[in-house]
Amino acid sequence: MRPGPVIDALDRPAPEASIGTDWALISDRVMGGVSAANMRRENVAGRPAVVLSGEVSLENDGGFVQIALDLSPGGGVVDASGWTGIEIDTFGNGETYNLHLRTADVVRPWQSYRHEFTAAGAWQTHSFAFADANPHRIEAPFDPSRLRRIGIVAIGRAFAAWIAVGGVRFY
Repeated sequence: MRPGPVIDALDRPAPEASIGTDWALISDRVMGGVSAANMRRENVAGRPAVVLSGEVSLENDGGFVQIALDLSPGGGVVDASGWTGIEIDTFGNGETYNLHLRTADVVRPWQSYRHEFTAAGAWQTHSFAFADANPHRIEAPFDPSRLRRIGIVAIGRAFAAWIAVGGVRFY
């Protein structure tokens, strides 16, 4: 399946994305951590957005909160090899976040392909080239023809997370 360029333009009722799948909130509580977060849809600086907010805690071997989106119903594979990468529009609190990409090769929860970015206190667009995806605890090279999920993640240190996502697309 070759996707269109728009992944989410925030044009459907929450939590549904433009592609028909739903945004999901995931935290380290699934593995015994104590980080707390919420996800909501709201207008931020004049734009509709999915907002992730919460407290990242390192207690109990935790350390992350995220919003994630399957790119195909049921977590199926999407062939994104016709695109260079993914762009996201963010508005944040000046903290560092990650874009995590998961492919069919990712079989463990701690595995992903990562890009790090700072979410400034104004709307900005971040472009993440597939060729620059950093493998995390996985040996397989990143294969955009096997893309399954994206995640916007606050991870790795104790801090107050607040990030708004106002659009996601291939480029």
